[in-house]
Amino acid sequence: MIKQFAGVTLWSEDHNNLLPFYRDILGLNVTMESEGNVAFGDDSEEAPWFGLGTHSEVRGRNNDPARHMVGFMSDDIHADWQRLKDAGVEFIEDPTDYGDSMYIATFKDPDGNFVQLFQYGGSEQ
Repeated sequence: MIKQFAGVTLWSEDHNNLLPFYRDILGLNVTMESEGNVAFGDDSEEAPWFGLGTHSEVRGRNNDPARHMVGFMSDDIHADWQRLKDAGVEFIEDPTDYGDSMYIATFKDPDGNFVQLFQYGGSEQ
């Protein structure tokens, strides 16, 4: 029986091209690093993780970036949006109110993958 979502890996031609973006610009916590792989998350073994990996069958930038989107929760989407814009991150959608107190912003990582920020429960602009 499947119990829960465990995590997801984003594959790249060289995960080291993505690592500084997710670790230094987004500020994700590295929990494991080995040759060709890195995992982000918290220190709990039960918590879902996000991984980057080098894959021999992946070449260049993502040609279909809307197919898979990684999403991260924010407690202040407008502040995170401004911080990331100031760091040169390319947004394809600024923070948008989708109703029911749900805000989403979408941007690109260095491989062209779409990444989303989510905030539930309201947001001040």
